[in-house]
Amino acid sequence: NVESSPLVLDDHVYVGSGDGFVYKLRAADGKLVWKYETEDQVLGAPNWIQSPDGKNTWILAGSYDFRLHCIRADDGTKVWDYETGNYINGSPAVSNGQTVFGGCDALLHVIQLSDGKKVKEIEAGAYIAGSVAMAGSKVYVGHYESEFLCFDLDQGSLKWKYRDRSFPYYSSPAIVEDKVMIGGRDRQLHCLNRETGERIWRFSTRGKVDSSPVVVGGEVVFGSEDGRLYRVGLEDGKEIQSIDVGQPLTSSPAVINDWVVIGSEDGSVYGFHAKSQP
Repeated sequence: NVESSPLVLDDHVYVGSGDGFVYKLRAADGKLVWKYETEDQVLGAPNWIQSPDGKNTWILAGSYDFRLHCIRADDGTKVWDYETGNYINGSPAVSNGQTVFGGCDALLHVIQLSDGKKVKEIEAGAYIAGSVAMAGSKVYVGHYESEFLCFDLDQGSLKWKYRDRSFPYYSSPAIVEDKVMIGGRDRQLHCLNRETGERIWRFSTRGKVDSSPVVVGGEVVFGSEDGRLYRVGLEDGKEIQSIDVGQPLTSSPAVINDWVVIGSEDGSVYGFHAKSQP
């Protein structure tokens, strides 16, 4: 089974699988270029970086074998791996020569990209099922014990904490301008001031929001387990449009030109023209 979102880069697709492999495929025809073996399933989306000398591209992927793997994109060989204390679900974020990711060990791991060595670990307080988001030295992450957090990596400390009620976060945050957004299992999308953690607005649905929001222009697009794809205004959180797919939407949408594409739990992939009406 494939739960990982694919990474598309330079006419190739990189994707993790439940069989423990990271695959590189040609985008044109799906032909296998290489596969890299980990010791357990790979559920988070891969990310990529340039090697420090600029000569190679490296692929980063977390696995349920407790390791973050750094892989050469050209031949699929290991550059380094970093071992944590539990499963890694989310996709690693990359900034300023470092990668940051959370895991089921309830830690934020900050790793030097050049050699895979630990820079620091930060206690998150509960296990992290989603991906982190970064803006400068700030890291944003939701965890299982009902809190959405902002950490300052330069200081290695918590900047603010948002707790609305008792529910876990499985969604990954989206950052735009002065705002950060995340879906919750309280059936709502939360929009906060990313400097202060104060709530700007929240939008209610009829199902859990595990889908990670995508910001397109002045709109936020996301799915809900109530079977609807939502478009809401970025500034005021007001509904612009909702489309009833009829099946739970737990995956995150992708936006390509004027099209929104999202997978559903009925095994189908749906495409909607962003300018169409309900």
